[in-house]
Amino acid sequence: MRPSTPAAVSALRDLDRRWYVRGLVLAVVIALVASATALTLAHEPPQLEPGNVDRQANGTTIVAVQGFHFKGEGDKKKPARLVGLNETGNVSWVYDGSKRGASWFYDSDPLPNGDVLAVNTMRIGDEGKTQVYRLDPETKERAWEVTLDLTDTHDVDLINGDQLLVANMRRWNGSSGVSNDRLAIYDISGILNGSEEGVSEDDVVWEWYFKDHYPASTDGGMNDDWTHVNDVDKIGPGQYLASPRNFDQVIVVDRSTGEIDLRLGADGRHDTLHEQHNPMYLETENGTPTILVADSENDRVVEYTCAETAGDECEWEQVWVVGEDQLNWPRDADRLPNGNTLIVDSMGHRVVEVTPTGRIVWEAYVPWAPFDVERMPYGDEGGRVYDDPSDAPTMRDLGVSGTYDLRNSSGLTPGTEGGGRTFPQWLKSTFGGTPIGGPVVEFAELWESGSQWIKPVWMAPWALVALAVAALLVLVWAVAELVYQRRRIGLAVRRAAARLG
Repeated sequence: MRPSTPAAVSALRDLDRRWYVRGLVLAVVIALVASATALTLAHEPPQLEPGNVDRQANGTTIVAVQGFHFKGEGDKKKPARLVGLNETGNVSWVYDGSKRGASWFYDSDPLPNGDVLAVNTMRIGDEGKTQVYRLDPETKERAWEVTLDLTDTHDVDLINGDQLLVANMRRWNGSSGVSNDRLAIYDISGILNGSEEGVSEDDVVWEWYFKDHYPASTDGGMNDDWTHVNDVDKIGPGQYLASPRNFDQVIVVDRSTGEIDLRLGADGRHDTLHEQHNPMYLETENGTPTILVADSENDRVVEYTCAETAGDECEWEQVWVVGEDQLNWPRDADRLPNGNTLIVDSMGHRVVEVTPTGRIVWEAYVPWAPFDVERMPYGDEGGRVYDDPSDAPTMRDLGVSGTYDLRNSSGLTPGTEGGGRTFPQWLKSTFGGTPIGGPVVEFAELWESGSQWIKPVWMAPWALVALAVAALLVLVWAVAELVYQRRRIGLAVRRAAARLG
């Protein structure tokens, strides 16, 4: 018998609406989970494979793949490894660092005899260490190796035959609240001649501290990852190019004077650089300093040329940009002698060689999160030898300027030509320029940088989005039920407490 009073009818209608809303939310959640399942079943995870190859590469391409780990434990499906790719982008050899204790791989430099100078971090007990070694990629044997008592190091170069030039980040003194991030040179002659078994701080022959040249307030103040200096290269006698990523700038340090001789960018000036990686120093035919850099958080590769002004300061001119908002966190860019640029598209899990006008002529997919790429015949940094910078031409010398889109990708991963847009790209294109564009773009960038580290290899990118929305709906539903049922829940709690009392 249905109630006949107005109050009873109203209560029944409210109950019907509540169950209707519950049913609707449940249906949406089920649809989202089903969609995520379907997307994942159709998903093909990134593989070691060639993309579009219009032009064969000159020799082997070496890629250092960062890989994934959590609290020192590596993910076997996202291994840290070195990969050698042949002229057509197919795999020549793989050195799986995760099976040998490596947590992450970073820098890798071709050496004259065909060996590779490799840099990886590893866990020894509860502490992080940095390993540097000379690796024969064919036999997987190490001619020599050095373990540095440094928690996390992204770049180490062999200079002067028997010294290691180190970009030393995360050197934090927690008790004093002071960052000791630095550039340092270790003498390893004892290791190379067999007279010593290891190196220590006693083997440091030169060091340069960022705290002596930057205000403590830079990048919001000192912390345990203050500079995140991710690259250092010798570009001339006693001249070192460095990339303090968190300071949004590239600098050249003079060893003899300790001064910063050249600076591109400034802390917080994100329209110039935004947390860049692996810059490359070039010079025009008339000797003008030029810097090619993977402008990571701006999702582009950019080249600046210096115009002399009063004194030794440079006014930088942006000459060339490629791949803006098409690349996903690029972390290396090397100019090749043929004028093309070799780029690491880290979260696109690929490396590409592009012409000055943005056409991809060589492409290979190298998951998980490649960090550094080098062409073996040209040596470190694409063949730019400091006493002959003409080995790698600048865009100004090539007569090219402007901004160019990437094209001619095989599109094997979402977000590239031939594939659909990624969730962050959809957010930016849909809400960018609207009143809520600012926070939405920030969220898109946060999702872009973080989601791939937590997403399982087998899961489709959009499936993670669907599951996240489903989880959010369930959370809101649960909170709404708690609020609605608060009196009943409170009464039940009080009765239970009374019984226990």
